[in-house]
Amino acid sequence: MRAVELIQEAVHSGAPRVAAARMLGISLRTLQRWESSGCREDQRRGPQGVPQNALSEAERALVVSVASSPMFRDLPACQIVPILADAGVYVASERSFYRILEQQRLLAHRGKARVASHSRPAEHTADGPNQVWSWDITYLRSPIRGSFYYLYMVVDVWSRKIVGWNVHECESPEFAAELILEAVNQEEADAERLVLHADNGGPMKGATLLATLTALGIVASFSRPRVSDDNPYSEALFRTVKYRPEYPSSPFGSLEEARGWVAAFVGWYNDEHRHSAIRFVTPAQRHNGEHLLVLSGRKEVYKEARNNRPDRWSGQVRNWEPVGEVVLNPSRHSLKAHEAKLLA
Repeated sequence: MRAVELIQEAVHSGAPRVAAARMLGISLRTLQRWESSGCREDQRRGPQGVPQNALSEAERALVVSVASSPMFRDLPACQIVPILADAGVYVASERSFYRILEQQRLLAHRGKARVASHSRPAEHTADGPNQVWSWDITYLRSPIRGSFYYLYMVVDVWSRKIVGWNVHECESPEFAAELILEAVNQEEADAERLVLHADNGGPMKGATLLATLTALGIVASFSRPRVSDDNPYSEALFRTVKYRPEYPSSPFGSLEEARGWVAAFVGWYNDEHRHSAIRFVTPAQRHNGEHLLVLSGRKEVYKEARNNRPDRWSGQVRNWEPVGEVVLNPSRHSLKAHEAKLLA
């Protein structure tokens, strides 16, 4: 059937003219020109043959061979072409390299190395203490300009308790391994049921630390590169550290001074700070189970207050139920389920 008649039939069936023309790969203006000239046939002819300056099959094969060679397989065409030119060799233009590699489905990745994955990290759920920990390192200013002390902190995702910390003069997988081992022993945690989440920094993936985790049976979990939201509990903790009124506006005078300040902060945070995400109980109370008694007591106080003056209460008393499980890096399915639970 002729091209114009096909479009007219589609329009008669209810399809828009623009969409019908696009299905045949022509513009509305081209369709109008064909109709005005009384032509019913497809006027597109396309190339009548192979251009005389086209690369031969041998030349195309050479492009693929060069781009896939050990020397160039990890480089883009924009790097390959000038390197060849520096060596006095011309194979094809940069655009030809890209076009041929795309046709051969070799443009994205040609080497043997794995393609970097940026998929969302695995979801980890905790319904009690010492199941999922998060850790990270942040800078503390030292008296020497451009030099820093490094604060290592490990936080329990479920209870928000700081289960391990130290301050050192450098970032080191060895220091991190010592800290994790000390925290596991101090908490008497079942290492084989523990997930340790961190970002993608060098100390987090150092051989010493990974070997320690493997020996203990701890599951290592990592954020996506350059995605701080994948490690939100440590990021939020460091924000609390540096926004405390007591946090010094001037650099720490020494490593001992920095450690002393952090020790005082950890004592306040674990034992005095009522955390908003866990119904305003302290991390230590939640970690050791005391939060159940605390929240139960609050519930009774509120019930009695409402019974005494019901005219001041238009609805239920404040929710003092314990927070249940906590999910690190929840999947879309978990987020939707949580939203549905809140709306129910």
